[in-house]
Parts: sequence; C-alpha cells; structure tokens
Amino acid sequence: MVYDRDKAVAYARQWARGRNPAYCDFSALGGDCTNFISQCLYAGCGVMNYTSDTGWYYTSPANRAAAWSGVEFLRRFLIANKADGPYAAETPLENARPGDVIQLSFDGSVFSHSLLAVSVNPELLAAAHSDDAFDRPLRLYRYQLARLLRIEGVRAGTN
Repeated sequence: MVYDRDKAVAYARQWARGRNPAYCDFSALGGDCTNFISQCLYAGCGVMNYTSDTGWYYTSPANRAAAWSGVEFLRRFLIANKADGPYAAETPLENARPGDVIQLSFDGSVFSHSLLAVSVNPELLAAAHSDDAFDRPLRLYRYQLARLLRIEGVRAGTN
C-alpha cells in the first residue's frame, strides 16, 4: 500500500493546535508529541498493527501499543515493522519529505520529541504537539541531535 503523505499533513494541519477528541491527550502524562505523530501517520496509512508487545495501535488510553505514544518505541516499530502498518528507514535529515517523522534529542543522548515534516521547500517545516506548532521551522528548535524516519510504505493483511 502507498502511504498518503498529503493526508498525514492535512491531519497535522487540522489538529496541530488542537486535540482530536477520538484520542486521549497525553500532555499531562509526559507529553502528547508521539501520540499526535501516530495520529498523523494513521491518517496517512489507515492501518494499525495489533501485535500485543511490538505493534502500533490505539483503541483507548488503556489499550494502546507503547509505540503509539513513546518516542523510542515508535522508532523501533517503524524501523523493524515487517507486518501491518507503516514502515520506515532512518535516513539523513536532508532526505525529508512531507509526512516523514523527525525525532529530536535535546541532551545529545536520549531522543524525546517527535515531529511531522510538513514542508521541505525552501526549508524543513514541522508540526508537533506538546509545544503545539504547524509550519514551525526545524531550525527554531534547540536540539543536539535529529533523526529522520523516512516512511517507505504501508503493509496490510500480513498479521
């Protein structure tokens, strides 16, 4: 299946400065950034992975995969996923396309923030929750390291 980057970006545009009531707001529970990025990815792929320990899904705040709302768990899922849902490759930041995931490390060792690339010309712009933003230039973030998870596609019917 094809990942619909336009749908992911359109979702980000709609909900970057608000909260979709269909999902829990994790702002008071450590941050809502990766939850929001997962919502954007889901808007672009329409397929969840319900594998109990290593999947990527959300049905309620109490029934969700760690990858749905955890920065490092999302990275591991996207890079390793061979079953249902989106999959990605970690590539240099200059390869970003709208709809790709950017993760930031503010201390140089632990990645703790997820964003969605929404535009790349003339500069990389992102959408995010926790510090709500849409079309924020990546250069305005104060980070030590950044990594790009380039969404390569979507699988369905493999679980």
